[in-house]
Amino acid sequence: MRRRHLLLIPGLTGLNGLTTGSARAHDTRVGDLLIDHAYALPSAPGQDQGQAHLRKLSNRGVRPDRLLGASTPVAASVLLQRHGLTVPAIELPPGIELSLRHDGEWRLLLQGLKAPLLNGQRFALLLRFEQAGECEVRAWVQQPRGPGGSQH
Repeated sequence: MRRRHLLLIPGLTGLNGLTTGSARAHDTRVGDLLIDHAYALPSAPGQDQGQAHLRKLSNRGVRPDRLLGASTPVAASVLLQRHGLTVPAIELPPGIELSLRHDGEWRLLLQGLKAPLLNGQRFALLLRFEQAGECEVRAWVQQPRGPGGSQH
């Protein structure tokens, strides 16, 4: 009996490592910035605009940074927007944790979609920062569960 328990413990430890790795799969670091879970909302056929979002964008450094823009192969262009108005950049002062969620004030507007964004699809999203440089993240297309919730 005792031997079986000892064999199970290393097995459980291995499984724990797998779940920890998958939980971190949505996080990306670039410089002092942490980008948590990029996602997009599904779009209807014929719709030429879509939305991409970030659960959280954090500046953990001591210097300010700015999100200057983004691009993706699934759209002709990406605009940074706050309350539906296009802005030239998103300020990221030290210590900020900014939400770019679907139910918030910020979004990345995907203009000129090349095909509908389908639930479950993934695509590359290149973010350009003033200090940290460029960072590619993978965005999941998903229908949010409800107010404030994303599936991942």
